[in-house]
Formats: sequence, C-alpha cells, structure tokens
Amino acid sequence: MTEPRWLNPQERRTWRAYLRMQRAVEVAADRQFGAAGISRPEYEVLVPLSEAEERTLRVRDLARWLGWDRSRIAHQLRRMEQRGLITRSDCPEDARGTMVRLTDQGYEAVAAAAPGHVEIIRRVLIDLIDPDEMAQLTAIAERVAAAAGYADLPYPESGGGSAGQRL
Repeated sequence: MTEPRWLNPQERRTWRAYLRMQRAVEVAADRQFGAAGISRPEYEVLVPLSEAEERTLRVRDLARWLGWDRSRIAHQLRRMEQRGLITRSDCPEDARGTMVRLTDQGYEAVAAAAPGHVEIIRRVLIDLIDPDEMAQLTAIAERVAAAAGYADLPYPESGGGSAGQRL
C-alpha cells in the first residue's frame, strides 16, 4: 500500500478555507430560505422547474442535474408534492418515466424566495470578489466539477419568465 499524498500546510489551508466558505454561504442561504418558508433542497428543485419549458421536467433529468440519487429525489419530491409545490405524472413518451411540474403555489414560493436569495449570495460572495477573481473562481469551479464528473450536467433550458432565472 502506498503512502497517502498528505496535504502540505498551504494545501490544508486552501481546503479548510474552501470548507469554511462553503459552510458560510450555505448557512446564510439556509437562514434566508427558512425566513421565506422553504428549505434549500426545495429551492434547488424549484429553480430549474421555474426555468423549464412549461415548468415541467422529467424526474431523471432533474435528479441528474441536481446530482441527486433516485432515493433522495423521490423523497424530496414526495414531500414537495404533499406541500402542493409540485405535481408528478407519468411521462407521455415513456411509461417508465415520471414528469414533475411546478404548481402555481410552487412558483409563488420560488418567486418569493428568489430576491432574498440573490441578496444573500451577493452579500456573502459576489460583491466580495472583483471580476478577475470571479473569472478565476468560475474556472476553478468548472474544473473541479469536471474532475468530479459533473461537467456534463446541463442546466434545464429556460422557458422564460421564471422567478429564478437570474440566479
């Protein structure tokens, strides 16, 4: 067995700074979502649905984009359907598939949460970095996503007029 390639002090500092940054953004967003009456996972589902054609996506495509497994997406969608945020139906092209559609109540929830969410993201991230840093962060994030197998996860095409379209 080969010895692990342990992180040197600068690498550890970078890794830990990344973890603190990720937690800080998530905690700030979670607080704002709680005040808006939804959870972050609900918002993560609602945004792509709000941007999809006819506010509808195939469940497997939504799960793939979110990077969620079947169990997680199924449980999340069940809870959201019980709250009236989404509906599920059989896929018209494939009897094995399921479609998920954003309800008017779900659209109202994402529309209400989106302004506060964008303000939080601006306050704790976007407004703190200059355009060069933003370009670097974007390049790094895309490279890391690609290395982890998430480079080919296209965001659902916008159907226009969405609450989350600018997020």
